[in-house]
Amino acid sequence: MSNIVLRIQSAEGVKRVNCKTSDKVTRLFEKLQELFNIKEEFNLYKDRKKSEKIIRSEKRSLQSYGLVHGDILLIEWDEKQQQQDSCINGTNQVKYNAEKSVPPFKEDDVDLELEKEDGRTFRARNEQLCRHGPTGKCVHCVPLEPFDEEYLRNADPPIKFLSFHSYLRKLRSGVDKGKFVMLENISCKIKPGCLEHPPWPGGICTKCQPNAVTLNRQSYRHVDYVQFENPQIMDRFLDFWRKSGNQRIGYLYGRYEQHKDVPLGIKAVVCAIYEPAQISSKQSVKLNMSDPLESTVEDIAGRLGLQRVGWIFTDLSAKDLQMGTVEHHRGTIDSFFLSAQECMLAATFQNAHPNKCRYARDTFFGSKFVTVVVTGDADNQIHFEGYQVSNQCMALVRDGCFIPTIDAPELGYVKESSNEQYVPDVFYKLKDSFGNEVTSLARPLPVEYLLVDLQVAFPLEPSYTLNGGRDTFPVANRQSIGASQDFNTLSSYLDKYPAERLFDALNDLHLLVYLSTCDMIPLKGAVEELSAILKERDMDRLGSWLAREEWQTVETLRTAQAPTPVPNQNYVGPNAQPLPPIRSPQPDDQWACTHCTFHNTIGKEACEMCGLPKQ
Repeated sequence: MSNIVLRIQSAEGVKRVNCKTSDKVTRLFEKLQELFNIKEEFNLYKDRKKSEKIIRSEKRSLQSYGLVHGDILLIEWDEKQQQQDSCINGTNQVKYNAEKSVPPFKEDDVDLELEKEDGRTFRARNEQLCRHGPTGKCVHCVPLEPFDEEYLRNADPPIKFLSFHSYLRKLRSGVDKGKFVMLENISCKIKPGCLEHPPWPGGICTKCQPNAVTLNRQSYRHVDYVQFENPQIMDRFLDFWRKSGNQRIGYLYGRYEQHKDVPLGIKAVVCAIYEPAQISSKQSVKLNMSDPLESTVEDIAGRLGLQRVGWIFTDLSAKDLQMGTVEHHRGTIDSFFLSAQECMLAATFQNAHPNKCRYARDTFFGSKFVTVVVTGDADNQIHFEGYQVSNQCMALVRDGCFIPTIDAPELGYVKESSNEQYVPDVFYKLKDSFGNEVTSLARPLPVEYLLVDLQVAFPLEPSYTLNGGRDTFPVANRQSIGASQDFNTLSSYLDKYPAERLFDALNDLHLLVYLSTCDMIPLKGAVEELSAILKERDMDRLGSWLAREEWQTVETLRTAQAPTPVPNQNYVGPNAQPLPPIRSPQPDDQWACTHCTFHNTIGKEACEMCGLPKQ
């Protein structure tokens, strides 16, 4: 079992490989493939005369071939095919690097805008520290990079995380200017197609085995800020909890914009909240992941220029109804920020909405999908908290390696390998009681290692992409609190808006979804055009749309369904009308009880008062 060095003669020259006499021949072949970068089959001979060919085998060892320290082996392969493959791979790599500025897929508009931004923070000349002329630069006035740690630390308020584009600029700030930058997504699954051994659990090798994962706190975030356009959006969402006391989940629809308070930052602007079908209680929510209206909502939101940017859920318990206070459940040292189960759902949503990135080998990296929690703060007031889970958490959930614990919501658990699934080791670092940094196995795992927090707030000056008035159309899936969507509700809703405000009435996501899915109203095709008109705010086209046959049918149905007004009749004054005749009871209509003299109506065989028979 001694260590030996074998010399390998090839057309490229002589190379050396370290091995042991007890190593199998297959192990030697693997080392040679890596050493010479060979991607196809090759031949190995015991000497330069090719007198004996060494056959690839998992049973025979190097000692069985009589190989000793210093032996020279000859290796041959198809050089033309190897060169052709190398040229193709090199061409593809150069082509991809050249096309990084113009990726073959559609990135978000905000990413395209930030890619063109300079990103640096320019500083004026310091009269006290600068010793150069007005056109010169020194360390005291040179522009700061967007990833400058001192600048981020001294900002007001301090910036904890790099923006994603600042992180990309940092990767491309070296001498090579990011020529070899390629973002890799973590994989926790066995690589398929390995022919060296039976499939798991029959075997595994270093080629197909996923690497161990060491969890680190993510230094960047894909979204830096969540902004609701106006308070009415949140009030409309919280109205369900106020009326029922049950928790609620909703999807955030809006757009991504530049966030000027963070270098190269991105903010999610929320314009509407759609509530999918769900079963809610005071402590939990059961969400229907296959919502029948989901495709319709996505289509209409896209035509309005909106997209799904996140999800929101409530965790509220009333403390004092008269004071309007709520319990403080989260964010303390004895509680948690997000539970492990909520982290799993957030990671599932983020995996379903990947972030397109030109610097990623898989064309996507991370996600811009945000999580907003409505809960109570330390002052027992309703408070909003924003989070994202890290890319490492997304990979663990995507590959089925992460599960919640039963009794501790702040702890998750990385599954152990089984015959059905191989799970790599997952570690995280923490400090022990002596202050030493130790590495621990993620069984269990504090979910704080998986979270990235972000601010949630409202602007000083509200804006309204959609209707934000007091009179709004009922939200879908609220039958449990008596808020139904039907034609009577539609008619009553439209009656509240005069003709000059009909644009505001129609500019409602929930109304458009109802018009598109209502079988009674033939407006499914017309709503698509209406959504484009509302997006462009074209009043002329809206007038033409209202004159269409489909909408005129709605107006006709509203008119036919309207109740007939009852004329007011006045029996007093100069225009008095004669009183209607007073009908006196006829003796044939009633019969008097002989026992109690109560007058009963015809058809009664017993007295209604005393219960005795008629005769």
